[in-house]
Amino acid sequence: MKYTLGFRVWHWLSALVILGLLGTVFLRKTFLSWRDNAQIMMSKFSEMGVVITKEQAKVAAQAIRDGMWEWHIILGYALVFLVLYRICLFLADKSTKEAFSSLTLHKKGVKSLYYIFYATLVFMSVSGLVIEFYEFLGLAKKTAHDITEAHEAVFNFIMIFVPLHIAGVIIAENKDEKGLVSTMINGKS
Repeated sequence: MKYTLGFRVWHWLSALVILGLLGTVFLRKTFLSWRDNAQIMMSKFSEMGVVITKEQAKVAAQAIRDGMWEWHIILGYALVFLVLYRICLFLADKSTKEAFSSLTLHKKGVKSLYYIFYATLVFMSVSGLVIEFYEFLGLAKKTAHDITEAHEAVFNFIMIFVPLHIAGVIIAENKDEKGLVSTMINGKS
């Protein structure tokens, strides 16, 4: 299989953006969790004889992670661009593909997983934009919150897909598809 330059560029840029998005979510849920950091601040300030309220600690803890979360939003815009670019690549692709019905069960499963992944990227892009622009779109804060919950739930698929994809590539490289990684880099099979 030969990958076009456009597809290879899309693949590696998408990998960087998705890993960046995973990183920002990881930081937000762990080291930069406002709940945990607010408790730490209240405790440490109390030890120094300074009393701050839960609300003050929450505001300060959220402020600490604001810069990092800005990167999530920037990477989200990059993902939207990459999803649109991938759609253009798909529409412009005139190569003949092997019929789905002729694929092995394994290849059908892999191909189906990729289609689910692409659908997930579309959902994440659209829902992220809706969350970002909910006021402009005239949506209620409650609706934006519900969309955020769906956005976060669907994100779990990406967290599962990424390590599966990497593991699958490593297994394929060591079994029947030697040179898969170099083909994705240089485009030659």
